[in-house]
Amino acid sequence: MSSPRPIDDRLITTFGRLVEAYSQLERRLGGALQAETGLPHVWFEVLLRLARSSQGQLTMSTLADEAALTTSGVSRLVDRLLAAGYVERRPCPTDRRITYAAITDAGREVLDRAAVVHARNLRRTFADFDPDDLNTLDALLDRLRRTATA
Repeated sequence: MSSPRPIDDRLITTFGRLVEAYSQLERRLGGALQAETGLPHVWFEVLLRLARSSQGQLTMSTLADEAALTTSGVSRLVDRLLAAGYVERRPCPTDRRITYAAITDAGREVLDRAAVVHARNLRRTFADFDPDDLNTLDALLDRLRRTATA
């Protein structure tokens, strides 16, 4: 009797399912968001995080962590959002080494319009999930996120 191969580990398969689901959702929902609003999904995510944050701003390093980007990647993205008029850079008044990315009024407007489209598309995607399913999924994702950051 042969022993199980490492590549057949159940957790590898589970993680693969998670990656596949995310990739497919990102292509479908991100593509729809950009097609309908002109806003790339990663821009939406950054603007959303800024809008939901205290004073509408986050340090560049916090934004990089929350958006799953490198610090140089978030810096390039903020440059593009700045050029579009959706964010501005603000210096920290107490520490010259810290720079904040802050959402502008134009950023809030485009985010609000895009959120309507994205929420509608998400409702369609999750139409077969009842409230208990969504509560379970949220709880599992929260638990996985805590484990991933521990």
